Amino acid sequence: MEATEVKEKVLIALDEIRPFLASDGGDISLVAIEENDTLVKVQLHGACVGCSVNQMTLKSGVEMTIKKHVPQIERVVSVDA
Repeated sequence: MEATEVKEKVLIALDEIRPFLASDGGDISLVAIEENDTLVKVQLHGACVGCSVNQMTLKSGVEMTIKKHVPQIERVVSVDA
């Protein structure tokens, strides 16, 4: 899978997740795709930033959805602004 195709699929996955985050006053954006397209860096926004369960959301929601669209992704991490 080419890098541009990986990015497109990751963005589709984030669009799938976005309504759930928005319902709680949050959002998410793609920061980078690194390590030979196996690592996705995202940034959480709004209410997600201070939420006590954001790491659970990141792993069970965001990472799972991205891996569904792009199986080669191994990790999803959140980075600060």
